[in-house]
Amino acid sequence: MAEDRNVAWREELRKSLSNKERTALTRVKMNELDAKYRARVREEVNQGLTKEQALQESKRCLDCPNPTCMQGCPVSINIPGFIKNIERGEFLEAAKVLKETSALPAVCGRVCPQEKQCESQCIYKQKLKKEAVAIGYLERFAADYERESGQISVPEIKNKNGVKVAVVGSGPAGLSFAGDMAKNGYSVTVFEALHEIGGVLKYGIPEFRLPNRIVDVEINNLRKMGVEFVKDCIIGKTISIEDLEKEGFKGVFVASGAGLPRFMNIPGENFIGIMSSNEYLTRVNLMDASNPEFDTPIYKGKNVAVIGGGNTAMDSVRTALRLGAERAMIVYRRSEDEMPARLEEVKHAKEEGVEFLTLHNPIEYFGDEKGRVTKMRLQKMELGEPDASGRRSPVEIPGAVVDIDVDEVIVSVGVSPNPLVPNSVAGLNVSPKGTIVVNEGMQSSIPMIFAGGDIVRGGATVILAMGDGRSAAKAMDDYLKK
Repeated sequence: MAEDRNVAWREELRKSLSNKERTALTRVKMNELDAKYRARVREEVNQGLTKEQALQESKRCLDCPNPTCMQGCPVSINIPGFIKNIERGEFLEAAKVLKETSALPAVCGRVCPQEKQCESQCIYKQKLKKEAVAIGYLERFAADYERESGQISVPEIKNKNGVKVAVVGSGPAGLSFAGDMAKNGYSVTVFEALHEIGGVLKYGIPEFRLPNRIVDVEINNLRKMGVEFVKDCIIGKTISIEDLEKEGFKGVFVASGAGLPRFMNIPGENFIGIMSSNEYLTRVNLMDASNPEFDTPIYKGKNVAVIGGGNTAMDSVRTALRLGAERAMIVYRRSEDEMPARLEEVKHAKEEGVEFLTLHNPIEYFGDEKGRVTKMRLQKMELGEPDASGRRSPVEIPGAVVDIDVDEVIVSVGVSPNPLVPNSVAGLNVSPKGTIVVNEGMQSSIPMIFAGGDIVRGGATVILAMGDGRSAAKAMDDYLKK
């Protein structure tokens, strides 16, 4: 019956607008807060689509017989399915379709790099050379509509099978894994080292991009599915993997992330006022350092430099503006074209007044008699031949240096995997970079231990981590059934 109904409404939609009429429609623009206003407040920048905008954008989807957009989605969302529900005005049904494969649709709709994933494979982009359907905007719309309606659905859950599985870390990989395992009838317990559930979604992404209340709704939905959460528990310190096994857990999914910051090891890097983006964002996002009623120490620099060109660097420099910086700078050793940050994040940063010192690389910091940083020395660069990643390598321009006054520097040049679990499990195969080695099913050298996300990749987007969680859940389910 359901299949017959789907065929009927697909035919009805095809008759309502021809493909020529659909392709003539232009992509909607996201509603945003004014740049001057938002640069000094913590309110969410992107305001979402109106109902009318969502209906308009959904009409652009051609409902391709072979939807290549789905091939670009690491969690295999039924993209045409949820978009066509929006076109029909059945917004709650669209949210249900999203939840069939995604534990965090409202999160993904906000922070996933759709332009590099699903939207990059859209037929508009691939064949028609036009702007892709705004899949991310529509995903956010459907998830937000459901939340605001108060009619939040819980995915179908199989009967409990009596098997206990543990998750180490409550970031996107862990939450995605937990959701799929709960659907399959497992008793799932997520262990989080910090005092808040959400991992990098809480400590790493500012509220002007991803409000905590949005994350909390997604987490509460997992609770309704039967997932249990244990906070302030460090696996590898508080309790061990062996302890979990003794407590009857038959499988463990390690999603402990990459919380070990990297530095450049250049002269003066130990001056007061120089810190990692991990520390900076954790103090502000998780410990509410910007709130004058809280005791979390944070220095609010006036001349702030952020070293790096990724999304975390953009989050850090835009946070500095909101903490009162008069001059906020991105220092990046390549050109803007090589920046790994999302185009939207770069655009928002520029609109808010961030300066971009591209083709510059810090080589030394200077400080005052109290040990606080006061100046940075930058080496000017030019682009040479492409490196292994395909990006052109930066090369020093001999003798071209410049000194710039700073009173705070945030280093955002990458992270390394959290070493606690790898170092605490005997016989676990770990790479020279500290990542857990897994097979195609995300299974480690110890059969009951699976892993995914940054602890395997060394650094990944939210959606790639979620894809790992789903892959691990399927493989662990097969393993435990055998």
